[in-house]
Amino acid sequence: MKFHFLTIFPEMINAYIGEAMLKRAKDKKLADFSVINIRDYSKDKWQKTDDRPYGGGPGMVMTPEPILRAFSKLKTKQKVKVIQLSPSGKMFTNAIAKKMAKQYSDVVFICGRYEGVDDRVRKILKADEYSIGDYVLTGGELPALVMSDAIVRQIKGVLGDQTSLEEARVASPRVYTRPETLVWKGKNYKVPKVLKEGHHQKIEDWRAKQKLI
Repeated sequence: MKFHFLTIFPEMINAYIGEAMLKRAKDKKLADFSVINIRDYSKDKWQKTDDRPYGGGPGMVMTPEPILRAFSKLKTKQKVKVIQLSPSGKMFTNAIAKKMAKQYSDVVFICGRYEGVDDRVRKILKADEYSIGDYVLTGGELPALVMSDAIVRQIKGVLGDQTSLEEARVASPRVYTRPETLVWKGKNYKVPKVLKEGHHQKIEDWRAKQKLI
């Protein structure tokens, strides 16, 4: 599965995909990533990618041509999903991440900035708009990385053990490791007794209750 990021800030993307799980997914050849600088496809001598909005209003709007030129240079397979990040888009969920991991060979993220992207880009590329939460960020790079992280971990083999998927097991938000008794500023903080007894059913029951708290 390949993820394509169209952005004017490529280093924001490169810094994240070069570490941890996404890097392991690439090393295992289970996922691949391409980062495209939209400015490289601007014909303006200053590599300008924005202009004033029609109808007036504050801010600037990303112009369509550089984005469309960048998209036309992508090497994709048949099952391509084009995503435009927008605060007004459909809410992204784990269920959607699972579906995308199974259905698509390529996911293309159009990372908007300023007051948004000229809407003709969405229409021409038949892009779906997605949001990662009920708040506004300064650009689409962070949402694109959040979505790609959620999708990649659903690809079989990326995590090594599919039971590592939190949603696939009885997980608790309360987790403990060594030492058994933590001494901090004169106080003792102990691991819950049930986790040390080895009674698997009791442990699973305890974990299930923690999820309800």
